Amino acid sequence: MTETPVHEDLTVGRVADLVGVSVRTLHHWDAIGLVRPGGRSWAGYRLYDADDVARIHRVLVYRELGLALAQIGGILDDPSADPREHLQRQRTLLQQRIRRLERTALAVDEMIERTDMDHSSTDLSPEEQARIFGTDWDPAYQDEARERWGGTDAWTLAAARTRDWDAAQWQEIKDETDAVEAALAEAFGRSVAPGGEEANALAARHRATIARHYDCTPAMQVVLSRMYTEDPRFAAHYDERAEGLAAWLRRVIEENARAHGVDPESAVWQ
Repeated sequence: MTETPVHEDLTVGRVADLVGVSVRTLHHWDAIGLVRPGGRSWAGYRLYDADDVARIHRVLVYRELGLALAQIGGILDDPSADPREHLQRQRTLLQQRIRRLERTALAVDEMIERTDMDHSSTDLSPEEQARIFGTDWDPAYQDEARERWGGTDAWTLAAARTRDWDAAQWQEIKDETDAVEAALAEAFGRSVAPGGEEANALAARHRATIARHYDCTPAMQVVLSRMYTEDPRFAAHYDERAEGLAAWLRRVIEENARAHGVDPESAVWQ
């Protein structure tokens, strides 16, 4: 990402055009204190100087690396850090991401060699699917998931990991998931507060069941949790164990994400 040279104070609209973000985004960053323009025009409009624009570019790099806005603000406002240290940190994070992408590419290459990139639970017979996942399991769920997530790294990794699973391994995953959901329902019944030590431990157990299929970050878990209240099927699944469990679980996941430096309101699939 090449930083844009700035030799004069610029309006929010001009900066938005230069750096490739919306005016609304810049207003939001201003409101939360992430990037506040240093000047004002005679008419009272916000004006950004070269230092402000340089900070925006740093925010964009960190955001591209998957960091939450609150976490980015903490890094940029660290009084012990200098610009060179920021660049070195960004380079380290970029190298880590490159390595993750390289591992994903190798997994794709292996699957291409094996011809079929979509082995998954559909390799089970209809009878096995009903026995393991329940009689309400609908094979169409697999097609829906492929349509929603099929182009993501998570889908690729899940396909690679589950390719050779047999019915016994799927049953093991189902039993593990049932045990975690039972523990969640029990904690909900005791009014365990989201954000506490016990709730955070349960959020980690829940995320670990997802991670059996693909690497799941706290931010990705937040994105998934939105479906628990917004998709009637997910809500019904959890609320069947305990009325209100779906909404409580979403709060548990969101508060746990905050503890990991992720803003639930702006969390994305990263």
